[in-house]
Amino acid sequence: MKTRKTWIKLLMAAASLLGALPEVCAEAIQCANLIYGGTHTSRCFSDEFLSAVQKDTTIETERRFKTVKLASDELFKYPFTVLTGEKDFHFTADERKNLKRYLESGGFLLVSAGCSNQEFDKAFRREIKAVFEDKPLGALAADHTIYRTVHPVAELKTKGHGYGANEKIALEGLTVGEKTVLVYSKHGLNDTAHTEGCCCCGGSEITNALEVNVNILVYALLY
Repeated sequence: MKTRKTWIKLLMAAASLLGALPEVCAEAIQCANLIYGGTHTSRCFSDEFLSAVQKDTTIETERRFKTVKLASDELFKYPFTVLTGEKDFHFTADERKNLKRYLESGGFLLVSAGCSNQEFDKAFRREIKAVFEDKPLGALAADHTIYRTVHPVAELKTKGHGYGANEKIALEGLTVGEKTVLVYSKHGLNDTAHTEGCCCCGGSEITNALEVNVNILVYALLY
């Protein structure tokens, strides 16, 4: 019986033959942590899933995020980006334009409301609607590939308190063509268990965030 890592390796090989992998796959994958809305950026989003991807698959990754401005041309060097925060914000006109071009050009964005922050949730929904007026966010189906690329994720487990804790827990996505290019979670995917000096105090953090984030990165690279 083939191991899951073997299946990932075979899928990587097939994707390479079909030209489906970005050129950056010739080297270690580097992921960006975005600066947006002027000076907003992630303070407590664990990068442990980058190491886990390298451990659980044949994909080589850089172990730390690269900090990149959303409005910069440098954004297009990275196949996978993260945007998260814990307060209200507004994208600039240049950031909106760049984000739209990035996602329509094959880039991928993972967004998380840090510790299920209500202000961030409302702000992100407002801003992404301004960027993609005709492409609303929608809940990812339970059988979406993201829930099984590496780790079978039957459910999203949370701490059970904080903003949105009593609602059905589901990831949301935005699709361009036939691919999900943005995944959003109103519940924190921070994985603070693998960070120092951070906690999800009072927030409904997703407790199996490490496995979920691994799946999302592998999906972004292979599909």
